[in-house]
Amino acid sequence: MPQETKPTLKTTLIGSGEHRLVFLHGLFGRGKNFTNIAKGLQPDFTCLLVDLPNHGDSAWTESFGYAAMADTVAEELRRDFAADGPVDVLGHSMGGKVAMLLALRHPDVVRRLVIEDIAPVDSKEADAEASRGNFEHLLGSLKRLDLTGITHRSQADAALRSEIPEDQVRGFLLQNLRHRDGGFGWQPNLDLLHDQLDDVGGWPEEDVAGRTFTGPVLWMAGEKSPYIQDADVPVMRALFPRTVRITVRDASHWVHADRPDEVVMALRTFLLAER
Repeated sequence: MPQETKPTLKTTLIGSGEHRLVFLHGLFGRGKNFTNIAKGLQPDFTCLLVDLPNHGDSAWTESFGYAAMADTVAEELRRDFAADGPVDVLGHSMGGKVAMLLALRHPDVVRRLVIEDIAPVDSKEADAEASRGNFEHLLGSLKRLDLTGITHRSQADAALRSEIPEDQVRGFLLQNLRHRDGGFGWQPNLDLLHDQLDDVGGWPEEDVAGRTFTGPVLWMAGEKSPYIQDADVPVMRALFPRTVRITVRDASHWVHADRPDEVVMALRTFLLAER
């Protein structure tokens, strides 16, 4: 169980520009992962960085479901950030699937959509082939880590090094380690996310059956990532007929982290285009 009461969705605002943009992070991420991108979009944008359920400072749930997460985000946006009309939404990986369901189920709150390195298909096969290691391995490694006696983050880093040798990936995961009750604990709901990884990697066709989103969509792939394949294009265009697909050179699955300047430029070009 969580160690403290958390808001349904924790959000952070950056900027005060005319254009309003929401960021939805990937698995074991948090809204603040997009801080540098949001700052790079100033002064034109007001950015809302969202901690999705079971992540960051947002509440935990008893089960994982994309439709439920999208509905929760829609409720939050209607309450405040999108109260005056539709806003732009960017989602990465898991957050990209949430963003797609948000646009399909609640098109009144989404103006333009940006999907970063994910497709509306079952992505477990791509994850298994990912150059940075699949999430079953990554989250399993975190579950196996004995936090008893860990007094410094560097000790956890050293303990994980053999199973997760990539420094950048290990650092990304360890950002979720928090001081708790005199020791350390995981801020996200690790047990739930690990146990329901099949649902995280899946695509809930039944929750979007018969729906399309007719607004503009930017579909952004990392050149070095396996998560978007040519075979995914017909499915994407059936759901999002106004899709523009681009590939960011030398970027892995974490496109915004690998090539931030290119991502900021692409967002400015797409989101500030004439309506």
